[in-house]
Amino acid sequence: MTAVAYHLDPARGADALTAAPQELPAPGPRQVVIRVRAASLNRRDLMLLDGTYPLPATPGVVPLSDGVGEVIAVGEHVTRAAVGDRVTATYFVRWIDGPQRRAHVLEQYGATYPGMLATYAVLEEDSVVHVPSHLTDVEAATLTCAGVVAWAALSTPLPVRPGETVLTVGSGSVALFGVQHAKMHGAEVISVTSSERKAERLRALGADEVIDRSRTPDWELAVLDRTGGDGVEHILDAVGMPTLEKSVRSGGYNARITMIGAMPATDPPAGNPFGTSYLSIRRIAVGSRAHFEAMNRAIIAHRMRPVIDRVFAFAEAEAAYRYFRTGNPFGKVVIEFP
Repeated sequence: MTAVAYHLDPARGADALTAAPQELPAPGPRQVVIRVRAASLNRRDLMLLDGTYPLPATPGVVPLSDGVGEVIAVGEHVTRAAVGDRVTATYFVRWIDGPQRRAHVLEQYGATYPGMLATYAVLEEDSVVHVPSHLTDVEAATLTCAGVVAWAALSTPLPVRPGETVLTVGSGSVALFGVQHAKMHGAEVISVTSSERKAERLRALGADEVIDRSRTPDWELAVLDRTGGDGVEHILDAVGMPTLEKSVRSGGYNARITMIGAMPATDPPAGNPFGTSYLSIRRIAVGSRAHFEAMNRAIIAHRMRPVIDRVFAFAEAEAAYRYFRTGNPFGKVVIEFP
């Protein structure tokens, strides 16, 4: 089979995603080369394609931060991986642990560093993460972005404690991972979604109560009613500014709201976003290698499996992008390699 790499250049418009033959790369010092087995899409990949992501893609970059593969070569001084290991990579190339700095944000696989939508990927050793052995390649290819950011939202700065209540807003992959992670922490989960079909699937995933906002537009009042007027302790809002006001009203005293993901620039909300509530609001960007490895330990302990919506063949990458944009998936959209 001829090795192939997809390349992204938003300036090319409808032809932004193109495929070309790929040579087998040689690893430099403290680098590893993997034969990619599967990769998955995130909302940021559509934003990069559209040119709306806050960090522009390097023209011609190989897209996708999320993927998994087998190590086939290692460079000098590599100690974190060996040939034959099954690994993925962190979203940010050099954020290992501790506070995130701006310099970390500027180095991202699939945006400013070549990503996973290729037969071969070159990874910096510090970004390498071993994946849980019970997961298939398709499942393991979904963890890097949505899985880690949901984990960081619920485990930092203070982890969710057993018996607390977590509210997830939305039903994209981050919210789905949020439900699963919250249950692993021993929390009660209330989820807000947009249809009864999704509500049924969220209940099957483990949500203790699901509110269909199409039937209950004032869902924040339903959350307060469900909690006896006290509100919830943690809110994972994977939608953004349109739902912030209702998320604030759903929070209890000293609750924490975590806003997830890159969003197109918009005007800030008028007035006081806190209303009369006493709580904290933060926005986070994925997580560190330490977050990723902690999440994997929990996934292994609980035998958790990510939610997969649909799997496309490697040659169908453009179709995978189209489906991810228009198909309203419930779970991850994955591209599996031959």
